Amino acid sequence: MSLQLFIFQLLNGIGIGMIYFLLSAGLTLIFGLMRFVNFAHGAFYLIAAYLTFSCTLLTGSFWLALFLVPFIVALFAVVIERSLLRHTYGLPHEAQILITFGLALLIQEVIIIAYGPLGQNVPTPKALAGVVFLGPYVYPAYRLFVVAVAASIALLLWFTIERTKLGSILRAGSESSEMVGLLGINVNLVFSLTFALGGALAGMAGVLAAPIRGVEPFMSAESLGIAFVVIVVGGLGTLSGALVGGILIGLIQSVMSTLWPEGSHLMIYAAMAVVILTRPAGLMGRS
Repeated sequence: MSLQLFIFQLLNGIGIGMIYFLLSAGLTLIFGLMRFVNFAHGAFYLIAAYLTFSCTLLTGSFWLALFLVPFIVALFAVVIERSLLRHTYGLPHEAQILITFGLALLIQEVIIIAYGPLGQNVPTPKALAGVVFLGPYVYPAYRLFVVAVAASIALLLWFTIERTKLGSILRAGSESSEMVGLLGINVNLVFSLTFALGGALAGMAGVLAAPIRGVEPFMSAESLGIAFVVIVVGGLGTLSGALVGGILIGLIQSVMSTLWPEGSHLMIYAAMAVVILTRPAGLMGRS
């Protein structure tokens, strides 16, 4: 592998990894606060990708989708949480997995009925269709934009979690949701806000990923598998773990796609196995 190709793949891995971070951050927040296993999380990503496709097809504006779709997905996540998932919080994890997995399959089938079983392309916005020169290297402008947007969201999330009242409630709830309730805080409202935040993050990941990989009805299962690998590698219930895990998995996938294309996905799970054997709580997780 030439040095230029290696640098390109590293940058590409960071871009992919930042999308994985956005996808995984909501899932790890929901699990950290609520101890709820949400197998429908990938469906939020799927819905966002197809809404982006529809928006760009009907209006020709990717930017409208970028600002509008995450809010729509967040609203959808709240509706699902309040109407269905709230009634499953007291059930065993096995029941939660079955119910949310069934919900994900239902959403997937609705997408197939509405759009068909074949994939579709989402055009890159014209303003970001070129390349950026980074010294002697070139890199697609859109992928650099993805890194910048995801990094900005990561900083905003860190500030929200570490420096605001909502963040202190989320951190306290991850330790003991019962104690938060005893302090007079509306736990159900906190749960709904957490689902909305998780949906918005998955929605943003779906919007940003659509011009890179296109859209197809089965991307939900793929994204969910990647999200669980990321949070297991990084550490359950931690945003820093989602960031570190997302970038690490993105780098492994990108570099291995050049060195060993057939085994790039295999190496993701091999990395997860190594982390489980050496650090069962994840790289940034607490035992």
